[in-house]
Parts: sequence; C-alpha cells; structure tokens
Amino acid sequence: MNPIINIFTDMKSLKVFLVAAAAVLMTAVPASAQLFRFGPKIGTQVSSMKFDESVLDGENRAGFTGGVMVELNVPIIGLGFDLSAMYVHRSNAIKLKDGSDVQSKSSDYIDIPLHVKYKIGLPIVGKVLSPYVFTGPCFAVRASKAAIVEGAKAKSADVAWDFGIGLQLFNHLQIGASYGLGMNKTLKALPVGPNVNAVDLDAKTNCWTITAAWLF
Repeated sequence: MNPIINIFTDMKSLKVFLVAAAAVLMTAVPASAQLFRFGPKIGTQVSSMKFDESVLDGENRAGFTGGVMVELNVPIIGLGFDLSAMYVHRSNAIKLKDGSDVQSKSSDYIDIPLHVKYKIGLPIVGKVLSPYVFTGPCFAVRASKAAIVEGAKAKSADVAWDFGIGLQLFNHLQIGASYGLGMNKTLKALPVGPNVNAVDLDAKTNCWTITAAWLF
C-alpha cells in the first residue's frame, strides 16, 4: 500500500505532529505581513544512510514530507529566518556490499528545521522573483517504532545541517532544494547474544529535500 496514504495511521504520531505544528503556528503573531509570514509546506525527501562499516551500504529512497512554516524577515537587509514543523516519511534500504541482501524499512519523523535565510534582491523583477540561500540545523524526532534493519534499530532523534537554495515567486510561493548532512549516528546495533556486545554502527542519514511553501 502507498506509504503516503498510510502516513497518519499511527494516532500517536499524528498527535506529536499536531502539537509541533501548533507550536510553530503560535509563533506567527501577526505583527506585520512583511515581518512574519506562515503557511503550508510540502515536498519530497530522498534519504540514504552512509556507513563506515566495510560490509554495509545504503541505497537512495524517496519519501514524503508535509507541514507548516513560519518566516521572520529583517527589513531592508534581506536577512531572515524560517522555522518549520514537518512530518516526514522516510524509506531506507540497507544492503551488503556485495548486493546479496537488501532490507528496506520505513520510518516516520517529525523534522524541525531552523534556517538562516538570505534573499538576493534583484532590480525591477524583485517583486516577481527573488532567489535565496539558506542554512541551518534540522532536528528530527522519530515518530514511529519501525526498526530500520534486522539487528539494529533507529535512535529516537538525529540532527542534520542543511544547505540550500531557493526561489521566491510573486512574494508568496517559495520553492527550495537542500542537502541535509547527517551530524550524528542514527542507528544503534542490538546485542547478538546475552554475553556478546553489540557492534557499533557508524551510520548517518543524509538527504536531499525539495519543498514548496505558500506563505501568507
């Protein structure tokens, strides 16, 4: 069955998402249309796990993301910030280096990206289109209990650092693309026996994300 259709089947995950989304929207006090803006944000995320182990490798898999975003702009200088609460459905595939065994699992996360954004003002066409660059941390909290691969489980949270570019159209639509560089280990190996310690897995999740947001 399509994972996008099942994204909200876990009621506990839905509650976590709604609380995070409400927290973001509550920060959007309407001080000024040019200072604070907020709106829906959707997109796709292609993630892969990178291993230092010699026998494991990760394959790219596409997932779905959706939520809300708040943007704070500093007048005149083009500098701003944005904060989002995003529900992310990740699909991961892990295989042996020789390709003989592939395990694919899906997990749901609440992503909280916080970005510093700089909009590049263009003469004449600035109100129609405006390119921008952004960077900042993204904090992800796992909202599902699904294990990633047999013998290991995903940690409850991970952190990435985003680098991205985008284009704002007609002062409302923002289309952005970013690369998230995993900063911490995202897998924890399980013990293979009562007297045998688990092998440390140096696995990090990197991802490409493309989103579209409509800000009011």
